[in-house]
Amino acid sequence: MSQQTPVARVQPIWQQWMDRWPTPQDFAAASRADILRAWGSLGYPRRALRLHECAQEITARYGAESNAREGSEPVPEDLAELLALPGIGDYTARAVLCFHYDHNVAVVDTNVRRVYARAVSGNYLQSPARASDLRKQQALVDAAPDDVHGPTFSVAMMELGALVCTASSPDCGHCPIQASCAWQLAGAPAPSEQELAQAKKRVQKFAGTDRQVRGIIMKALRESDSPVTKGTIDLLWPDAAQRDRALLGLLEDGLVEQLDIGFALPA
Repeated sequence: MSQQTPVARVQPIWQQWMDRWPTPQDFAAASRADILRAWGSLGYPRRALRLHECAQEITARYGAESNAREGSEPVPEDLAELLALPGIGDYTARAVLCFHYDHNVAVVDTNVRRVYARAVSGNYLQSPARASDLRKQQALVDAAPDDVHGPTFSVAMMELGALVCTASSPDCGHCPIQASCAWQLAGAPAPSEQELAQAKKRVQKFAGTDRQVRGIIMKALRESDSPVTKGTIDLLWPDAAQRDRALLGLLEDGLVEQLDIGFALPA
């Protein structure tokens, strides 16, 4: 849920979600319409459907086994098995292994990559995500002293990037690793014009995009107890070509169903 969405927005919806569907089996049995309504305005609603597919796959593969053994886990404890599940990538798979199963595996998000870029590589801005990020972070985890708890180390890196080594205003005076930070040791050089230009390109605008139009259509469908007619949808956005393109994309993504009398969330 928190991928590409701030945790502050996710937290209350996540709590409601867990209260309603506490296990993968509970969630697998839910309707897609109920799931999309519960997802609300978090954005990127395809994530909700992929999570539903993941729960169904977990239930089909491991549900009977976990139910047969009291106290057993329904979610696999193996990186390859986790990556084979729908919608599960490196970050989520490693987060499950690290924070739930207590494995010493690297978990790399934007905050971690920024800390690594400054403290280790000496660059003010991190480069776009690469597969090598995982290898570099795993090397740090592996090099930590034996008394360092891997999951605690990963949380510390995330919190350091989120609260101290921030993107625009790093609080270096309160950083616990300032004395060994490669960027600080280099004199804290300002980012180059090229770095600033690359960072600006990575910031995605929202107003006026197809994403905004998709969100407006999804909101109308979530709030309706009956199918929404094409005429009603036509009133939601003035640009007919963009509106129809957004609606078609929602249909192709399985987020909307076309019925005889209009459009609705999938059953």
